[in-house]
Amino acid sequence: MRIVLSGATGFLGRHAARELLAAGHSLCCLSRGGGLPHGLPEGAAVEAASADVLDEAALTAALDGCDVFVHAAGLVSHSLADAHKTTAVHLRGTEVAMRAARAAGVRRVVYLSTSGTIAVGTDPDVIFDESAEPPLPIIDRWPYYRSKLFGEQVALAHNDADLAVVCLNPTLLLGPGDDPQGKSTDAVRTFLDDGVPLAPPGGIAFVDVRDVAEAIVSALSRGQGGQRYLLNGCNQSFEAFFARLARISGRDAPMGALPAGLTRGALRWLPGLGKKDGIGVGVGARISRDDMELASHFWYCSSEKAERALGFRARDPLLTLQDTVDDLQSRRRSVFDLYA
Repeated sequence: MRIVLSGATGFLGRHAARELLAAGHSLCCLSRGGGLPHGLPEGAAVEAASADVLDEAALTAALDGCDVFVHAAGLVSHSLADAHKTTAVHLRGTEVAMRAARAAGVRRVVYLSTSGTIAVGTDPDVIFDESAEPPLPIIDRWPYYRSKLFGEQVALAHNDADLAVVCLNPTLLLGPGDDPQGKSTDAVRTFLDDGVPLAPPGGIAFVDVRDVAEAIVSALSRGQGGQRYLLNGCNQSFEAFFARLARISGRDAPMGALPAGLTRGALRWLPGLGKKDGIGVGVGARISRDDMELASHFWYCSSEKAERALGFRARDPLLTLQDTVDDLQSRRRSVFDLYA
């Protein structure tokens, strides 16, 4: 099949490109810069094209002759200051992309969303699945997740007999190969650089980026139009998450976790708390107010539907964390050697 992959030079896009080529597909890598992701095999059936997600004419031209459009382009920012940008990319950009796909005669779209459109709450005992209602009272104040939810709804509304739209909802992407300042691995990088004496009070869900790339390939033929599939590798408290990173890296584990109710209450009733300099305890990392609010919730979810329908299998989460830490530390050593 001929596949067009948007967001091809991003963290997930680079891994997805390699998996799609390994599966024998011809590939057009779509990005604003028009370059190819690094690390692709020599002689691969791959080309590059340049298009902005808001440029319908350019997208339609790039999708001409395409069998499947894998729409992985997005903007990851949890800052309120970027609300207009995330809305433009995820909401208006999705509508433009769906119209372009239909105009180009594409038969299937694999749309990359996030688990945070349905799988986030305040109860650590709740494991969300695809039947969960969008938690609008929570994510309405988070521009990134709000825009992803509305973009996902726009994409799925285009599903019909002529255009099958399959939605994949991965949790936090970890693994090797993120950008040096990539948002996905920010929590791991922060822990390695500064330590986390007291963990945030919520719970994290994460998945290996390589497993999500494999799920994209499966969704080309096995995903059902109009359906979403949660992709997750591990649910655990932030305290346990950082304790695992401590064992892997040799750094000190957190002494404990902040109290969940008190932390969420302080963020709600003290709107200026941490707005300028972040939130800290005097030693170790300072966490931005936006990230602390996210980390005061629980993001636990189940991948059972994806396991049944797509054959999704998540690798051992300890291996994912080990590979993430090894990759980040090797990059730091390379920078040190460069200036030594």
